[in-house]
Amino acid sequence: MTQPDIKSLRAQTSVPEDNFATENFSSDFAELFNQHEAEKPKIPGVVKGTIVSIREDLGYVVVDIGHKSEGQIKIAEFKKDGKLDIKEGDEVEVYATLSANEDEEIEVSKRDADRLRVWDAISIACESDEVVTGRITQKVKGGLNVDINGVKAFLPGSQVDIRPSRNLDRFVTEDQNYEFKVIKFNRRRNNIVLSRRVLLEKDRAKLKSETINKLIPGAILKGVVKNIQHYGAFIDLGGIDGLLHLTDMSWGRISHPTEVLGENAENNPIEVKVLRFDPKTERVSLGLKQLKDNPWDKVAENYVANQRVSGTVVSLTDYGAFLELEEGIEGLIHVSEMSWTGNIKKPERLFSKGDVVEAQILDIDIEGERISLGYKQTQENPWIQLQEQFHPGSVIKGPIRNITDFGIFVSITQEIDGLVHISDLSWTQKIKHPNELYKKGEIVEAVVLNVDVEHQRFSLGIKQLTPDLWESEIPRRYAVGRVVKGTVCKLTEFGAFIELEEGVEGLIHISELSMDHIKDPGEVVEIGQEVVAEVINIDRIDRKIGLTLKSTDVDAHQDLLSYMEEEVADEGNFSAGIGGLDADSEG
Repeated sequence: MTQPDIKSLRAQTSVPEDNFATENFSSDFAELFNQHEAEKPKIPGVVKGTIVSIREDLGYVVVDIGHKSEGQIKIAEFKKDGKLDIKEGDEVEVYATLSANEDEEIEVSKRDADRLRVWDAISIACESDEVVTGRITQKVKGGLNVDINGVKAFLPGSQVDIRPSRNLDRFVTEDQNYEFKVIKFNRRRNNIVLSRRVLLEKDRAKLKSETINKLIPGAILKGVVKNIQHYGAFIDLGGIDGLLHLTDMSWGRISHPTEVLGENAENNPIEVKVLRFDPKTERVSLGLKQLKDNPWDKVAENYVANQRVSGTVVSLTDYGAFLELEEGIEGLIHVSEMSWTGNIKKPERLFSKGDVVEAQILDIDIEGERISLGYKQTQENPWIQLQEQFHPGSVIKGPIRNITDFGIFVSITQEIDGLVHISDLSWTQKIKHPNELYKKGEIVEAVVLNVDVEHQRFSLGIKQLTPDLWESEIPRRYAVGRVVKGTVCKLTEFGAFIELEEGVEGLIHISELSMDHIKDPGEVVEIGQEVVAEVINIDRIDRKIGLTLKSTDVDAHQDLLSYMEEEVADEGNFSAGIGGLDADSEG
């Protein structure tokens, strides 16, 4: 379709050609001229044109828009999915502009016309609160780029989903379109801002009312994993989210939700059970493990005391190791039940997480959901062997492994020590601390006193290597009525202690210090003073010797004692000689 020239216009009127320049236009001519002007293409702008020819060999399409010249458009602008979907004679919309040359040739573009039409459609959608459809093309700073039929728009990160998403890349797809709401439109600045969140919230509000009616404790619902935290996972039930807490995911022990839900669980479907729902706060508590039976309901059927079981170490603490016997059933091996010798102070020395361990059930508390296990019970008890090997009265020899204020520990085996209590170090000597007599590593002999298998104690004695002087010598040396000599070693409010020989002391009660009534032993004697006293009592069981200074024989024997010290100096104990003399005197 070509534009008619002035001559053709004249031919259509009755006005002679000679008078055209001087006479007024007739009404018919004016109407025809105005019609022609109205039908002229508005350039620049979107106009309708007709495809005149398709030149695939040259790569363009010729379009007639009613201008004095025809336009050419690259054939690629008409292809969809690599295929040409037009033919000659088809009517198309194109965007036409005039070139800058003198011939006023036109430049046409189908792509620009399509883009302008899209802008018009977006503008209408914005004004009428309608949705637009587009494809997310790439991630950019602050959000995503969206292609709406060739027009680029921006989708802020906060408007992508109901909750802010840490992974925007998952929305970038080549074959998926999304619906958006236009929240900002400025054609002059080529600025379009979209929101997907607004539409999701609108849909969510519709679903919410339906879902709330289903939130009955015990109901089983389907949902989608929306967000995972260290303490649990949020499940979208349809318009409302529920919390699936870590403790309600499995009957067994888990440390993170991904152990049950998987590493990439977000957006995955899941079936859960409603545990609690608060209509006021709209908080929903969900459970996953409740879809299965509680394994503790069958513990009484499957486990009994003294049963040997096998489990996996799932946790180690300062006080023991937890074994998973089956999903949801755990037992504790207390540190005291790990070794017969009791030398295991830290479970890490014996077990590692993941070890498969055999143990014996010691006790089952179904109400408290606790099972006590023992590991040492699966091993041979060395204390029974020791009881059979070492009988009371037998003598052993070994190095001192440790020294404490209450005794010394002598090595019996690599793991077991025997204790020599401080009271079993000497028959007569008073020892404040064992390190006064012994050193660590020193080899000593000792007598086996007792092997207690139940309490795991090995008792030894060193003084038992020699006879007990209190059974023979001391009662003979310090018979009642004998006069002895000693040194005041301690004063108390009830009397004075006299050291008669090393390890042997006697007590002069305050009532036996003087014929007179005294209140303080210091009125009669002082520490370090040598005194001569008479034995008035000897208690072999309690190992006590009672003395007195009130006897008249004491003064009579004072000179005799001094004499006997010189005459019987060759004897082991001068008191024995004195005792013999006393016996003669008494005779």
